[in-house]
Amino acid sequence: MAAQKNYLPRVADRMVEESLGYSGGVLLEGVRACGKTMTGRRHASSEVALDSGLPQLRAALDVDPSLVLAGEAPRLIDEWQVEPSLWNLVRREIDSRRAPGQFILTGSAVPAEDAARHSGAHRLSRIRLRPMTLFERGLGNGSVSLAGLFDGHDPKPTLDSGTSVREALDALVHGGWPGDRNLTVRQAQRHLRDYVDDIINIDVGRLDGEPRRDPLRMRAFIRSLARHVSTEASFATIAKDVSGQSLSAETAVAYMNALKRLFIVEEQPAWAPHLRSRYAVRTSPKLHFVDPALAAAATATSSARLMEDLGTAGQWFESQAVQHLRVFAEPLGGHVFHFRDKSGREADIVVELDDGRWAAFEVKLGQRQIPAAQTSLAALVDEVDTKRTPPAEFTAVVTADGPTMTLPDGSVTFPLRALRP
Repeated sequence: MAAQKNYLPRVADRMVEESLGYSGGVLLEGVRACGKTMTGRRHASSEVALDSGLPQLRAALDVDPSLVLAGEAPRLIDEWQVEPSLWNLVRREIDSRRAPGQFILTGSAVPAEDAARHSGAHRLSRIRLRPMTLFERGLGNGSVSLAGLFDGHDPKPTLDSGTSVREALDALVHGGWPGDRNLTVRQAQRHLRDYVDDIINIDVGRLDGEPRRDPLRMRAFIRSLARHVSTEASFATIAKDVSGQSLSAETAVAYMNALKRLFIVEEQPAWAPHLRSRYAVRTSPKLHFVDPALAAAATATSSARLMEDLGTAGQWFESQAVQHLRVFAEPLGGHVFHFRDKSGREADIVVELDDGRWAAFEVKLGQRQIPAAQTSLAALVDEVDTKRTPPAEFTAVVTADGPTMTLPDGSVTFPLRALRP
């Protein structure tokens, strides 16, 4: 396919390229409009869009679905979940061709479970695409590398972050959708409110296997979820907090599952290391929107309002840091957790790599909170039983407007916009 003009490179590009070198295909999953189609085109040689509505495409699917698989490899099949039966056809075609890099599938929703659908294991590599990070949006200098920190490289000291808390919150409520990149903050917020409306009124209703959801209750549920971002709130708590609507915990679970199928909501699991003490470790996951800008859109919250509610601002900024570390850790084989025990020791984020190395992060909106975050991280590190769990590779305090430096206790601190893979 022809080279794309104005394509914004994504962290996932390298993962897609590498996967096409050894796997029969790649499945790019992610929330609607986060850039899957553009990234797929970047690596494809031909394409077919299943949501195009073209009569000839519908005819081909009705007569012989395998016709849509014909084309130069890698063949991009955009929005594959529109025709779930293609999954097994793709799998069989990969088996028949016996060569890597045959297909790129994109999907904005997870189809209902189908016992006849093969998992695709060893044939398709799954890659999650999310809204853009500050680094991908061109808002950060990328002076701090996550991979470099794991390799023991100290970041270059910089006292001036180049931003303020207000500017950081402007970037947060703007969101990372590629199509909104050149919009003003106000325009992007308005667009995201429309986006939330579409989730409630259209996207959830299109999910196969899902009963009809009441739009008023779903909207109230999403607003309640926005108030509990970055917390371990139970479904019962979220349901009880829903304003003006009667909602059971069971209904809250069903609503949450629908949002997960659309990649709108993600969980941050609890980390369970071996500890010296016998304090019980919290096991509930934290909840996050795929981009905290959705929380702002659902509640019509501007950055100016967040400056007057720094508690909520801190929760949403922590969620933004979780999103960034998910994106940057995945190419390293990393997974994102949180930690908290009954004694109060905690880390907002723990990144653990497949080889067992790990690092702990505290996220603070303002730089005045750095000393308290250092103390919290040190308490966690001291409690880890290093005979059974390896010691931390590093600890870090992420801020909105703080300096980049190595602190006297050996931990590092940097603003979120300085971070890159």
